[in-house]
Amino acid sequence: MSAGTIDDVRRARRLLCFGATGSGKSTMATRLGERLGLPVTLVDDLCWDPGWREPSQEERDRRVLPLLEREAYVFDSVYGPHNAVALERVDAIVALDYPRHVSLARLIRRTARRIRTGERVCNGNVETLRLALARDSIIVWHFRSWRSKRERMRRWHADASAPPVLLLRRPAEADALLAQLG
Repeated sequence: MSAGTIDDVRRARRLLCFGATGSGKSTMATRLGERLGLPVTLVDDLCWDPGWREPSQEERDRRVLPLLEREAYVFDSVYGPHNAVALERVDAIVALDYPRHVSLARLIRRTARRIRTGERVCNGNVETLRLALARDSIIVWHFRSWRSKRERMRRWHADASAPPVLLLRRPAEADALLAQLG
């Protein structure tokens, strides 16, 4: 098994956070980066242009792949096409394997806050009520992707050839990890 430990995370120079949409990957990555002294990459900043436009896959590759080659980092996630490259490079994975209701509630609260405050994200983009209710909204994406992301984390965790995967099942486990890292 590729079960990870806190020592795997502590020793990692290249760390990947992974989880469902809304699980808290960006917050976790930022906190891990602070505690471990590693630069943090928020992948949505690379994969969304202003106006919520998605760059071509070629452009996303140009932006993401060189960063995965660096010697030290915490990535808050990777999109599907970059999973294989990330797995080849990372030293450890922190997987936020929370129940759906946890990540969905977090996502809805975050989306509502961003709509209310006009908080800018991902290259100056703003979430709106219209976007939140659209057929391709981030909330709909949560429902479409939650199961496959959970299965991917668990597959990595069970794969002896994968990097060590620290599978966190509850936010309290994430808090404990951060506390142990100081």
